[in-house]
Amino acid sequence: MAHCIVPEAEAILDKEFPVLDKGFVRLVDYLGGDRRIVQAARVSYGEGTKSYREDTALIDYLWRHEHTSPFEQVILTFHVKLPIFVARQWIRHRTARVNEISGRYSIMRDEFFVPEPEALAPQSEDNKQGRADTPFDAETASRIQDILKEGAKLSYGRYRELIDLGLAREVARIGLPLSLYTEWYWQIDLHNLFRFLMLRLDSHAQREIREYATVMLEITRAVAPAATASFERHTLRGVRFSSPEMAELRRRLGAESKADGSAAQKPALSQKELERFEEKLKTGRQL
Repeated sequence: MAHCIVPEAEAILDKEFPVLDKGFVRLVDYLGGDRRIVQAARVSYGEGTKSYREDTALIDYLWRHEHTSPFEQVILTFHVKLPIFVARQWIRHRTARVNEISGRYSIMRDEFFVPEPEALAPQSEDNKQGRADTPFDAETASRIQDILKEGAKLSYGRYRELIDLGLAREVARIGLPLSLYTEWYWQIDLHNLFRFLMLRLDSHAQREIREYATVMLEITRAVAPAATASFERHTLRGVRFSSPEMAELRRRLGAESKADGSAAQKPALSQKELERFEEKLKTGRQL
């Protein structure tokens, strides 16, 4: 099979999908789609593309059984505009190729992220790295926004003063805050993109990066709809159970018994493990 053309992906190439207040995601280019996954999987025994139904079933089988190398044949390149604090989380996914705008060569733009009022909440009491579910009242949120805007305006003004004094750009930029917007080209294969989406669409991920991941999921669906559907079915909307959790699940379903036919013993789950297990059953989320 030659170059794979996906009409749905062609229709959104270079289209800006807005994220946050000033950010965006664009699909710059793609290599392959569902047909490329099928082609890669069948090359070992020489069979070409079959019916759409058979291809979809094969893709689902591959993802379900974690035969992931055919998914690595599909590559997507994104142009992303995002706040630096989001970029610092994002860059931890080291399986992509990245080219970011450089403050050594360019004068950084006066563009800073300011959260919406509903995104401003106190520190969570039970989550050391996240915010509480209930946002601040409107008056407090407005005050917080004013402080953030004032800080960004002051820091950018000082930055321009340093530039006007002739200070090298690579030094002048160091006083700019994490709310400053940056841009990069981010290229990744489909297997590792799904890994990124699995982690960054989780409710425990920071709200702002979840918004980018949500948009990217829809873009990915346009490039490889069958693969994306399988990823959502088995990974994004699915839950894995540990061995003790599976034993507990079998016990509750009455599906496990000892070899002598007597009832199985209750598995030894700690109170914390039992709480996590109950939460998985209730929410369908991986914890």
